[in-house]
Amino acid sequence: MDSKILITGASGFLGKIISNKLVESGYQLLTLGKQKGNDFQIDLTNKSFQMPALAKASIVIHAAGKAHSVPKTQSETEEFFEVNFEGTKNLCNSITSAQCMPESFIFISTVAVYGVDSGEFIDENHVLNGSTPYAQSKILAEKWLQQWAAENNVMLSILRLPLVAGHTPPGNLGAMINGIRNGKYLSIGNASAKKSMVWAEDIASIISQLAEKGGTYNLTDGYHPSFGELELKIAIAMDKKSPIKIPMIVARWIAFLGDFLGNKSPINSDKLKKITSTLTFDDTKARNILNWRPTPVLDKISDII
Repeated sequence: MDSKILITGASGFLGKIISNKLVESGYQLLTLGKQKGNDFQIDLTNKSFQMPALAKASIVIHAAGKAHSVPKTQSETEEFFEVNFEGTKNLCNSITSAQCMPESFIFISTVAVYGVDSGEFIDENHVLNGSTPYAQSKILAEKWLQQWAAENNVMLSILRLPLVAGHTPPGNLGAMINGIRNGKYLSIGNASAKKSMVWAEDIASIISQLAEKGGTYNLTDGYHPSFGELELKIAIAMDKKSPIKIPMIVARWIAFLGDFLGNKSPINSDKLKKITSTLTFDDTKARNILNWRPTPVLDKISDII
């Protein structure tokens, strides 16, 4: 297998980190996306786009996708499916039409496909019960890819990722960092709920193994830090005071009010339950098959800040 890789979503948070690490490792990288600066400026939601012959690579990493938002309208809901599902189909169909089939296809998915808010060491055999537009669009993409890869003799890898950590992260981790930096973050109860995380740079380290072996894998840092540990590490790294703690009973009242205020409130009962519930995933399969040896995210807090 040669060292040429085509990656989508290279301008995004995770795609950029993976791309930089792969280039450092000596891979020849081609990027495809709708932003200027890509080697191939193409919008994957455009069903009529044609894959350039020069885009042929032995490995395709599909990291483009829509996440980190809660849809408020029907059009916003449909956008998840247009980007995550239809965009994946368009990419693969264009590869098929251009006859530039890769040997390996790596799809960046999410643990949201399991549709659970709490639980410990959930593995890849768990049923896919995700009900959000984000989760459902990824489930559809996973299932479609499995059929496409089988029909075209392509080695398929699916990575189901939890919260991804790296420099200036988006999403919930980014919100926590900004809240602590601005003194507007409140720690709830004993903050003992544990969450699975993964260090973004580690994902690039197993691309070659994925290309050879394929399969579906959860990836985590193997430690699963608690909210309290994260809060303290972040505060120390920024030389800030530890976040103010509020009792659980107070948080429940605030969340109760949030149920009535709707989007005007930063928290409601559902969000509170997710924040205060442990949710971890099992990465044993990746450790055994891919020799996955991840970096504890807590050791990288200063790099994240």
